[in-house]
Amino acid sequence: MFNARGLYAITNGPRIDLERAVTAALDGGACVIQYRDKTADASRRKVEATMLAGLCASHEVPLIVNDDIDLALACGAAGVHLGAGDAGIAAARARLGHEAIVGVSCYDSLDQARRAADEGADYIAFGAFHPSPTKPLARLANPELLVAARSLGIPLVAIGGITPDNAPLLIAAGADCTAVISSLFDADDIESVARRFSLLFS
Repeated sequence: MFNARGLYAITNGPRIDLERAVTAALDGGACVIQYRDKTADASRRKVEATMLAGLCASHEVPLIVNDDIDLALACGAAGVHLGAGDAGIAAARARLGHEAIVGVSCYDSLDQARRAADEGADYIAFGAFHPSPTKPLARLANPELLVAARSLGIPLVAIGGITPDNAPLLIAAGADCTAVISSLFDADDIESVARRFSLLFS
């Protein structure tokens, strides 16, 4: 079950200071951590994900693994986030169990969100809401999408170029979490930026 509200921090690995950076995000109030590393170094990724699973457990915050169901299972993560082209919700449940958190990217599509909700997603993510350095070619979503999606009755995550300055509009439109990569993990003071995001939900 996904009942988080606040900052959903997504790592921007590989980075040698991953543990320090994620600890700073947690100390600043992040309520979800997603491990995202698109490299092919399976051995390092397993070590890092396992480390983060323990770190998140000590803070009572769920760790979500991006795209990789097998890695989520191997490291003891709370769940997995699925994007376009990834395995479906049913496959994730079969591997991870019914208690696992399964989130789904729905980009700028309310129809995709309806299907994901019908198939049992624990939360849906929309975006990008602003140009993003992580995905510069991503389709842009309108905040009105969040308003319309409230009727689906599951938590909504907004992503894409989000900063403490532009997040309030998305929260007001219905985002339960703001998912952030660059503006958090590229910051000189990660904890301070995380706290700025977290205070927007108080």
